[in-house]
Amino acid sequence: MSVQDMIKNSVLRSENFASQDIGKVIFSLILAIILGAFIYFIYKKFFTGVVYSRSFAMTLIGMTILTAMVTLAISSNIVISLGMVGALSIVRYRTAVKDPMDLLYLFWSITTGITVGAGMYALALLTALVLFLMLLIFSRMQHKGKVYILVVHYTGDETGDQILRTFGKMKYFVKSKTMRGAQVEMAVEVFCKKDDLMFSERIRNLDGVQDVTLIQYNGEYHG
Repeated sequence: MSVQDMIKNSVLRSENFASQDIGKVIFSLILAIILGAFIYFIYKKFFTGVVYSRSFAMTLIGMTILTAMVTLAISSNIVISLGMVGALSIVRYRTAVKDPMDLLYLFWSITTGITVGAGMYALALLTALVLFLMLLIFSRMQHKGKVYILVVHYTGDETGDQILRTFGKMKYFVKSKTMRGAQVEMAVEVFCKKDDLMFSERIRNLDGVQDVTLIQYNGEYHG
């Protein structure tokens, strides 16, 4: 059958929804909702950033459902598929994804919707299981603890040495040091294995220290 014959037959069967298996459509959409909710809860459990975005988490469910719907629509009619490709090609998305892990969840939702809409249910379920195990294993392999940025304003070189000695055996890195006359601003990245922040109190009580600011840091700079 030539391409022209395929297009003619597709046009003649333009009422494609009537030819759809309603049971398959309903089952595919229900499975898309279930897997989208599964991705939502996985994102919520393994989120390690600073600010959790509920809107992005809800987007993962909607993206799975909508992608499954589009796949169901274009899988039965070549005219509709060409029309949707043309319509989607002119849409430009400018939302910046700051965390690379968000791309993983976003593509997971899209590919899940595609596989479910195409009727590849076993592949969608197997992929969900593999990704869940991957996230579970690698999240436990990472170091337990939190990273903080400590910003200290002080005066005197001796005070700066005392601040660094206060960290003891803790892992730290001096990120920046700004000197304005007699006053010095120092930013230090500190890794804490436990929620023990007493080092900030010890630094605050040092002579020459004016103020101490402690900020939780997720390891990524967002411009």
